[in-house]
Amino acid sequence: MSRSGLTGPSASLTTGYSFAIPPILKFGSRHLQDRFLPDLLRGKKRICIAITEPDAGSDVAGIQTTARKTKDGTHYIVNGTKKWITNGIWSSYATMAIRTGGHGPSGLSLLLVPLLNHPGVSMRPIKVAGHLTSGTTFIELDDVRVPCENLIGEEGQGMKYIMTNFNHERLTIAIGVTRQARVALAAAFEYCMQREAFGKTLMEQPVVRHRLAKAGALLESQAAWIEQFVYQMTRLGREDADVELGGLTALAKAQAGRVLDECARCAVLLFGGNGFTTTGRGEIAERIYRDVPGARVPGGSEDVMLDLAVRQLVKNYQRETKILERPKGSSRL
Repeated sequence: MSRSGLTGPSASLTTGYSFAIPPILKFGSRHLQDRFLPDLLRGKKRICIAITEPDAGSDVAGIQTTARKTKDGTHYIVNGTKKWITNGIWSSYATMAIRTGGHGPSGLSLLLVPLLNHPGVSMRPIKVAGHLTSGTTFIELDDVRVPCENLIGEEGQGMKYIMTNFNHERLTIAIGVTRQARVALAAAFEYCMQREAFGKTLMEQPVVRHRLAKAGALLESQAAWIEQFVYQMTRLGREDADVELGGLTALAKAQAGRVLDECARCAVLLFGGNGFTTTGRGEIAERIYRDVPGARVPGGSEDVMLDLAVRQLVKNYQRETKILERPKGSSRL
């Protein structure tokens, strides 16, 4: 699906399975898994991951949707809103970040919340510039009763679970976006081989080759980095990978968006008027260009990812440096 150059179709089919089910598998009780996973894994029902809110995007600790226990301790009463939720409009359930405690990350938990046709839940599609078929959804929750047994893991551990989930989400985004950049640049390359201007093909114009070369260098570097990254992920244990590659995962995701931006702009400019048209020879460039913000914002906005990457690298540097410090009172390293 990534080879189509469009992220909407793949997002509509895979996002819930890739990002909403893993927390249930990793942290959910056996009872929770037995109740919900059979229908989800067979495709009989769908699920989404619901983290983002109107006032809490990359700042996950600022989530305001609340879940309060009933007096008999059997249910949570959930109130709040979720926005820009991929697949939400079709989903029977959501792996949802909610606030069961006080302010800050320690008050967050994960809850499996029923959606479709459930009392108190209303959903409507959101019109976005790109990712048109991904089912982007606004969810309102008004006194929604959810059994306490739907809690994923333990109360107050939601931030930990979310952060663990983010690593493979960001890597998945980086892989798909890098492929999308290649589709854009390949389409432009092919067009330049055929389109004639000033008595020769565009490819015979030095300025065109220069533009393709600059975008291509960025793309090949990014693709090689992703290959290296996946190799490291398959060789390191999960705990080591989270520590060593967590910040770099954010950086890879951010850089993928920047590379797509360059390749998509290059394609639109080389397609000329065709790249500004929603049909015809340049429609693939036009569509991919509209998808660029969907690569740079969802899954962690670019500036937040760049900052997170460096902060994580600083922590790793300080930890490794401390290990190498000379023991007090000793001449040995």
